[in-house]
Amino acid sequence: MLSWLLAACQWLAATPLGTGIRESDNLFSVIETIHVLDIAGTAGVIAIVDLRLLGMLFSQSEVPEVLSPLVKVAWFGFALMAASGLLLFGAEAADLYANPAFRWKMLAIIALGLNQWIFHTGGPRVLAAVLSLGLWLTVIVLGRAIAYVS
Repeated sequence: MLSWLLAACQWLAATPLGTGIRESDNLFSVIETIHVLDIAGTAGVIAIVDLRLLGMLFSQSEVPEVLSPLVKVAWFGFALMAASGLLLFGAEAADLYANPAFRWKMLAIIALGLNQWIFHTGGPRVLAAVLSLGLWLTVIVLGRAIAYVS
């Protein structure tokens, strides 16, 4: 493995913030709850757009009509999800370094970013919608698996 990355993860987990979150009676649980609820909300908002692209929801509406009001909500949700995820990572960075479920989750998140880039640069929208739904499901399942895989 990458020894410099492991050292960075160990350092991050040992910082006062990481230690404080990890050792708090309630703080880790509160941040994790925010993270999980935000993933559900963000994935749900994005799923609405994906299902519209597939013609399975709001098919009487044009795509921009469905997409436009949800873009800001999705970006806000993603920012909150990323912030809470970074706090959780900081608290457990040394353990997460070697967790295969966490690594696969990060790869799925990178794939989601790539998929969004393809979508917004005019790529095949139906394919992007199918990939988005599958990748969000993967992120959610792997996020839960982190607690059970070591």
